[in-house]
Amino acid sequence: VMCAVSWMLLMCVRYFNVNTVVFPYKYLTHGKWLEMVWTTIPALILCLIALPSFELLYLSDLVENTTLTMKAMASQWFWTYEYSDFINQNYETMGFDSYIKAEDMLETGELRLLDVDNRLIIPTETNINFIVTSQDVMHNFFVPSLGIKIDATPGRLNQISTLCNRPGLFY
Repeated sequence: VMCAVSWMLLMCVRYFNVNTVVFPYKYLTHGKWLEMVWTTIPALILCLIALPSFELLYLSDLVENTTLTMKAMASQWFWTYEYSDFINQNYETMGFDSYIKAEDMLETGELRLLDVDNRLIIPTETNINFIVTSQDVMHNFFVPSLGIKIDATPGRLNQISTLCNRPGLFY
């Protein structure tokens, strides 16, 4: 394959060389202005599109004024949640571990691999900031009914905010 491509390349260079062509195309080296125009205009359009998108990208990462901050820490087989804004008399935050229920512990109507022993309870009509991290490997904090999806990466704090408009059980 390499030999065939090399041979075709050499033949193109040999037969289409400007110095060896008997009747050279007189506009072969002209039209530079047109090439500059059709290269510059799309580049300018792309820059005009990119500048506002950088601002939107920055603003989408900002967290609004939140009333409550929740910390979610992923571990293999369970999550640890902390209500960072509530502190007890010993200056410790309120927190708990949440494990997936085993199949033999499921009650009627509960969903396998979705129901947990301790559910995370959040207030309605409140801006909530979730700070998500992991202790061991990458996980994903994913609640599609609330519009939340963020990676839990070891050694990194990721944050996302949401507003829960209605009471209910969210998966």
